[in-house]
Amino acid sequence: MKPPNALATRHPACRVAWLLTALCLFAFPSLSFAAAGPLDLTASLTGIASVTIFILAYALVMSEEIIHMRKSKPVLVAAGLIWAMVAWVYVQAGMPHEAESAFKETLLEYTELLLFLLVAMTYINAMEERRVFDALRAWLVRKGFSYRSLFWITGCLAFGISSIANNMTTAMLMCAVVLKVAEGDNKFIGLCCVNVVVASNAGGAFSPFGDITTLMVWQAGQVPFEGFFALLVPAIVNFMVPAVIMNFFIVNRQPAALIENVWLKRGARRIIVLFLITVAISVLCHSILYLPPAMGMMFGLGLLQFFGYYLRRSLPRSLERKRERYSRRGDWKKLEQLGSVVPFDIFSKIARSEWDTLLFFYGVVMCVGGLGFMGYLSLLSETLYGGWDPVWANVVLGLISAVVDNIPVMFAVLSMAPDMSEGNWLLITLTAGVGGSLLSMGSAAGVALMGQARGIYTFAVHLRWVPAILLGYAASIAAHLLINANLF
Repeated sequence: MKPPNALATRHPACRVAWLLTALCLFAFPSLSFAAAGPLDLTASLTGIASVTIFILAYALVMSEEIIHMRKSKPVLVAAGLIWAMVAWVYVQAGMPHEAESAFKETLLEYTELLLFLLVAMTYINAMEERRVFDALRAWLVRKGFSYRSLFWITGCLAFGISSIANNMTTAMLMCAVVLKVAEGDNKFIGLCCVNVVVASNAGGAFSPFGDITTLMVWQAGQVPFEGFFALLVPAIVNFMVPAVIMNFFIVNRQPAALIENVWLKRGARRIIVLFLITVAISVLCHSILYLPPAMGMMFGLGLLQFFGYYLRRSLPRSLERKRERYSRRGDWKKLEQLGSVVPFDIFSKIARSEWDTLLFFYGVVMCVGGLGFMGYLSLLSETLYGGWDPVWANVVLGLISAVVDNIPVMFAVLSMAPDMSEGNWLLITLTAGVGGSLLSMGSAAGVALMGQARGIYTFAVHLRWVPAILLGYAASIAAHLLINANLF
């Protein structure tokens, strides 16, 4: 990275801009790996104006629940304004293509992320529409487990499922089970929600597909695919320590078993297999062919489209065979169910993706890509990783992710690209992933459950268990430093 200009860092205006940028970069940094441009704009009016615009946009994002404005809108406008100002400065300096190249590089990094997430969301939506998650919930409900068993089952399932699915979807699935089985027992539901949030975040920390943070570190080439599994034991420790403590506060009783029969829709199991094949292809593309993982995911999307075509074409014959079979059996319930069967539509699954979130990521990535091109990331990197030991810097960043979502924290580190060992890259992956468990608003899983279990799982309910969660956080770091000492 380009070293900061010494004179510029002593300028009062630069100090103000740098401090403001340091704060906002921790909140919403970019995925861009572009170095600072040839012009140092950190002390310029353009740089200070860009930082101010970004802070105002961030303030609007934080006020989403009050003003009811989707979070993508302010950052999209801010991104356009920041890059327009950057380009104008470079045009005036006689270097019009410098800004163009930097913008394209930042856009390419975002595009890889967009395509990967779009395919993953499409598969998750397809499995949800085929009732895969409903069937799992129904099975757990029918078993009539005790409260203590339900606490551990939902926690362990959240830990395992979040290693291949996103933590928000996993947490909401487990929360639906708890709300159904323990209806009316708000204390137990709140406790289970805390456990599910911790488990979901911990489960995503050791798998390249478990969380966007791990995906970004892998996609950036900082840690090989198999390298992430070195975090398995630390992740288990992070989940188990607070879970064991909370276990002693469960009033164990047996809820009444509920009967809920759910039939998987046609093709559900084959879609699960296709998703696993897609993940495997994506891994092979990156590790063997050295192509972006997004290429393998898009190939998998094509497979899903072909399978959707097969389901639509063969639906009439399938319905006719089933009607004959169910009529001979006298199975009137399944005959009635056949009347609600609709063709599989792949584009409806793509349309159901979180487009506001994807566009929000674009705005964030491009905003801070522009700020980084001005030279602010060089200043931040020099201060944080130049003056601190990387271990302590990574631990502190994990604590920051309790207030700010872990995805932006990881974006900041990747954008700064500090020179660290594989052990330290795994450490920031761990701390950024599980640090969000300290507060309910620190992760997407926690925010989602506050809405799903509104009034039951709250900020205050989660706050009561912060000491136990913090103990698990410290224990997981110690486990990583001890077990993976050879990677540092």
